Amino acid sequence: MDRYFVDTNILVQFATELEFTDDVRYILYYSGAQIYASSESIKEFINLLQCGDFKPKNQSGLTASTVFEFVEDTLGFTVKYIDKGHLKQLCKMEIIGKHTDPSDRLIIAQAITEKIPLISSDKKFPKYRKMGLDFVPNY
Repeated sequence: MDRYFVDTNILVQFATELEFTDDVRYILYYSGAQIYASSESIKEFINLLQCGDFKPKNQSGLTASTVFEFVEDTLGFTVKYIDKGHLKQLCKMEIIGKHTDPSDRLIIAQAITEKIPLISSDKKFPKYRKMGLDFVPNY
């Protein structure tokens, strides 16, 4: 079975009902692949909801306290927790350009360590391919 990580912005896209590219839509809805969300993405998603940085569309019950139910039960994703190996990978990664977002870099380190492709709409992520990131763009 294929496996993929989704980045925080993909979780936000589900909650706001934004469109996915054809390739990403196939992976998420039709491929039967196992989809993972990093615990770091869960942390970011909770923070976005608590700060009011976005409003879920047609997910009126989605709050910071229901994020796990949304990700695991509604979307059917599995949460993968950060561990020591992911942090060790993060220590080895160079900062590319001015991309210093610690959450992005930790999610990328986790995907590299686990050898699981990462789906994201972030246009900075392809730069990490040279460090071993298997990247699936959603743009």
